[in-house]
Amino acid sequence: MGIQVSGSAVAVRPARRHYRASVRAVSTELCLIVFAAIFSIPFFWLLTTSLKTYPQIIAYPIVWIPNPLILDHYVQAFKIVPFARYIGNTMVIALLTMVGAVLSNGLTAYSFSRINWPLAKPLFALFLATMMIPFPVLMIPQFLVFRTLGWLDTYLPLIAPSFFGHAFYIFLLRQFFLTIPLELSDAARIDGAGEFRILWYIIAPLAKPALATIALFQFISAWESFLGPLIYINSKELYTVSLGLAMFRGEHTAEIGPMMAGSAVMVLPIIVLFFLTQRTFIQGITLTGIKG
Repeated sequence: MGIQVSGSAVAVRPARRHYRASVRAVSTELCLIVFAAIFSIPFFWLLTTSLKTYPQIIAYPIVWIPNPLILDHYVQAFKIVPFARYIGNTMVIALLTMVGAVLSNGLTAYSFSRINWPLAKPLFALFLATMMIPFPVLMIPQFLVFRTLGWLDTYLPLIAPSFFGHAFYIFLLRQFFLTIPLELSDAARIDGAGEFRILWYIIAPLAKPALATIALFQFISAWESFLGPLIYINSKELYTVSLGLAMFRGEHTAEIGPMMAGSAVMVLPIIVLFFLTQRTFIQGITLTGIKG
């Protein structure tokens, strides 16, 4: 004798599953909001401190919302330290290294993922192994090389390495290129297209999210870099934002408001850039790990 299940009981089960899924989704969102708020507190304090009067800066308990809002600290910061020049210097370095990273890593990743040639896999493994070498190990040899070339106190030691590839970027682009069907490249070769033409007209347009991710990574790395400029740059007129901020901190420690304003000037472009490109950034990161 069969067991009969009423229609109402069958309808309740999907409703319960939907309710549980909704509860889990809301709980996850709330947890993310709480963690995001916690991690945003230091930046919020930095930004508000740059807009406070001096009595509010030193007040206890902490004044979180400045009243009134003032911009005097930003004016003082740009008068004490030529941040405008340092921002321009850093922008030049960041843009040139971004171009170098996209070109060099794109070409290398294409050769590892789309062309069959001897020793491709062992060399790719060797490239990945270089990621385990810490920068302090390479710091002195690189300094000696650049000193021999006469590149000290110029931007060349900061820009030139980006045109010779980076293992992490090559890995990300290679993983993305592997998701593109090989039939597209084969069809182009049959039509007489060379490898550079295939890369430029077929692979690169399809890989815009991954290339944009590499460009964003490199821009952020160059913008925030401190150790490289500290080693190779001596002239103050060539300083980057990070060096200028370090100099400001060393010479004007008591100027808390202007120092917070200078810190905000350094951080804000990165945050704005991320919010403008977050969709492409997340898409590029997600798709680079689909195929091994």
